[in-house]
Amino acid sequence: MTTSTKNRVVRSVAAAIVGLTGFVVAGPASASTATTPNIVETSWLESNLNNPKVRVIEVSTDPGVYEKGHIPGAVNFRWHTDFVDAVNRDIVQRKRFQDLVQAAGISTDSTVVLYGDKNNWFAAWGVWIFKTYGAKDVRILNGGRDKWVKEGRALTPAVPAVAKGNFTATTADRKLRAFLPDVVRIGRKIDRKTKLVDIRSADEFSGKIFAPAGFQELAIRAGHIPTAKNVPWSTAVNSDGSFKSPAELKKIYADAGITGKEPVIVYCRIGERAAHTWFVLSQILGYEVRLYDGSWTEYGNSVGVPIANPAGTVWGRG
Repeated sequence: MTTSTKNRVVRSVAAAIVGLTGFVVAGPASASTATTPNIVETSWLESNLNNPKVRVIEVSTDPGVYEKGHIPGAVNFRWHTDFVDAVNRDIVQRKRFQDLVQAAGISTDSTVVLYGDKNNWFAAWGVWIFKTYGAKDVRILNGGRDKWVKEGRALTPAVPAVAKGNFTATTADRKLRAFLPDVVRIGRKIDRKTKLVDIRSADEFSGKIFAPAGFQELAIRAGHIPTAKNVPWSTAVNSDGSFKSPAELKKIYADAGITGKEPVIVYCRIGERAAHTWFVLSQILGYEVRLYDGSWTEYGNSVGVPIANPAGTVWGRG
């Protein structure tokens, strides 16, 4: 069999798999890969754990999960300190992010795979931060930590010793991020082109509750930004936490008027769940999407901005 014939066979098999699953199959990580898929399956990651070009990052919500056992070779990133500037309530500063990423053994030509608990909430946030600072090949483990564990794949408590990488962070890409003035313009119907997607639960969106039970970060008002469409983030995943097919996802958002023909801004309460929807819309469906990480705890606490509160719940009234 000639080389060209082999290549045609490989492409045919890949095309058949895409047709059956709706997802592109992740190929071997290499510095020469021009474009890469943004999702990897558990089987692919397991077979690439010893690939020196692949670096694995765990970003879990619950403290102590990583220490109990993690995917072999994975480095732990703590979402509330490593991906944010907690004092200024901002994303992590460029220099600190670069130092952390290099310490995790990540270089310019690395394939970075992120995963975590809670159906990859903060793994998606991590992808957004990596992309914001110029990383080229960043992927999510489909189904995250839970799927890996349920399939009986290996975990270890051993913290890996890795050589320092050479990743260089760029200036933050503002095209991936929305700010308060951007969403106020939409709420006041000055910007009638950009679509808003509120990915919180229906009760949060309506204003029936201020935040899910047990969460500390609150806004003094309940409700949502006017004109926003409510598409809870959880509608994008299957029962095992893996992403639904592109065709299914496209229909879910099209039913809410989100077709990719106009720019989109997504938000939630503090930005973490919205990062999951940002990943779905931008990295799977290819839409033009910005994440409003200030989200409802900024908007709902701002003075003089319009809100919609169908439930009529008002803070301080019993």
